[in-house]
Amino acid sequence: MENVFLGIGSNVGDRIHFLTEAVRKLRAAPSTRVVIISSVYETEPVGVKNQNDFLNAAVLVHTSMGVADFHSRIKLIEKEIGRVERNRWGPREIDIDILLYGDRVINETVMTIPHAEMVNRRFVLQPLAEIAPGTVHPFLHKTVKDLLAECKDSNVVERSIQLTQSFITTLQE
Repeated sequence: MENVFLGIGSNVGDRIHFLTEAVRKLRAAPSTRVVIISSVYETEPVGVKNQNDFLNAAVLVHTSMGVADFHSRIKLIEKEIGRVERNRWGPREIDIDILLYGDRVINETVMTIPHAEMVNRRFVLQPLAEIAPGTVHPFLHKTVKDLLAECKDSNVVERSIQLTQSFITTLQE
């Protein structure tokens, strides 16, 4: 089983519902087990500013699926949830990104692992540091905690206790 860290986010419609559906569908994926989920964080959008704030979380799953099959699965999950393809950095019903897949380094047209921008995004590193502060980036050889401390991103990332409680409650239904 591989340790796979995912970033999930939503800024369209019922954002908690979309995050919840992503986790539920990850739980139902073959040969995959959701291990831990971070709190929910509310953040300003990156790139295109004229859109709603995002809700973001990090998820650790264990899977025996190969990386290509797992990537295909998360793209299918996004589609099943109702993601509409829009402009890059535009609004998203759901976004599921592979941040780290074990200690693999992959640089292909379809995917880049570790996620190419994760070290530059506080909204990725903060929830990831909550659940895996000691995890080491496979080619920078720094912990997630250290990457967060060095991150130059000045966007405000706020942990929301109320949204986290709503998320957990909805997952338990």
